[in-house]
Amino acid sequence: GWDGMSSVTAMRTSVLAARTVLSCSQAVSLAGTEVTLLQQNTTSPPTKSLLGYCSELVAKGGQGLVPGHRLRYATASGRGQQSTNEVLMVAPTAFEYNSSAAVDNHFMTAVGEDEKSLVREAVVREHEGLRNMLKDQLGLKVHLFDHSEAHGTPDAVFPNNWFSTHGGGEVDKSTLVTYPMKSESRRRERREDILSYLRGLGGYEKELVMEESEGKGIFLEGTGALVLDRANKVAYAVISERCDRDLAEAWVKEVGYDRLVAFHSYDGEGQPVYHTNVVMAIGTSVAVVCTDSVTDAGERAFLLDNLRAHRAVVEISHDQMSRFCGNVLEVMNAKGLPCFVMSTQAYDAFTDDQKAVLRANLEGGVHHVPLDTIEKIGGGGVRCTIA
Repeated sequence: GWDGMSSVTAMRTSVLAARTVLSCSQAVSLAGTEVTLLQQNTTSPPTKSLLGYCSELVAKGGQGLVPGHRLRYATASGRGQQSTNEVLMVAPTAFEYNSSAAVDNHFMTAVGEDEKSLVREAVVREHEGLRNMLKDQLGLKVHLFDHSEAHGTPDAVFPNNWFSTHGGGEVDKSTLVTYPMKSESRRRERREDILSYLRGLGGYEKELVMEESEGKGIFLEGTGALVLDRANKVAYAVISERCDRDLAEAWVKEVGYDRLVAFHSYDGEGQPVYHTNVVMAIGTSVAVVCTDSVTDAGERAFLLDNLRAHRAVVEISHDQMSRFCGNVLEVMNAKGLPCFVMSTQAYDAFTDDQKAVLRANLEGGVHHVPLDTIEKIGGGGVRCTIA
């Protein structure tokens, strides 16, 4: 999720790329002087075009567009705020199976070339359903971008891996972080138009640019690699090819967190888990974690001790992790109440007792939408699609 924006001018020079967003409620595509507005509130079914469900309107030079509003956090308990009521999403208008990312993401399933267009239509429809739930049911502000095949970013629907924001209520200096990605195609997801848009919402006192470590083969893939207890300044990290421990420690120091809780995690087949955010999730008053995946007893005890110090803990199994029960996210609804959002697959996999614990600690409830295709082909769930 995002944090609040400061009013300080950003330090890093922005270069406007081919596509950008100029308002909170519209995704915008720039091509010379033409601006294509991709309406967020359309109810029409997806088409086979790259723009999918988005209806088009051409304007000259973007005149009359309303600048984006500042982001804000609803109040949460603890030293700071855990969750946000504003999010950024990238519509999967050029979604494809990414074979390079599948090397160590064992949650992904390959798809044939003849199924490509049908898969894209399905993921666009699922993404629209998620976005509408966030916006219409929960009252969140959704900042929407799209992407095209020209970007060469088949996994762009998962923007949380390449940037994160941290406001003054969370850290001493509001900070924008960009991250080193393992897959070359995923590195192209770092778009200057999106960064420019973020800075335009208010700016940051500090920008932490970490992608230079890619040349050394060292990676830290955003809030996929780091699951954050923002309220208490604790970062949790599954050490893997996509999460270097030394780089995670450097992140803690540079951003201004108190400590790192690092551990190793393995799926039901004994293979290393690629991202922390499929293993666990942290809310204001409740956390979800697959303790079965943490085979080292010392690491498991340390992990649980840290989580239980601040919140109730729901422990899930390997099977539940494979159904994306760990890939859920707390957001704040329009009333400022914390709620979990997740896929229907994840919701159905939680037991009744586990759901009762979640609801007891989430005043805004538990909300879900079908995301089967994105989860199966893309290997990521609801949390991965929201930044």
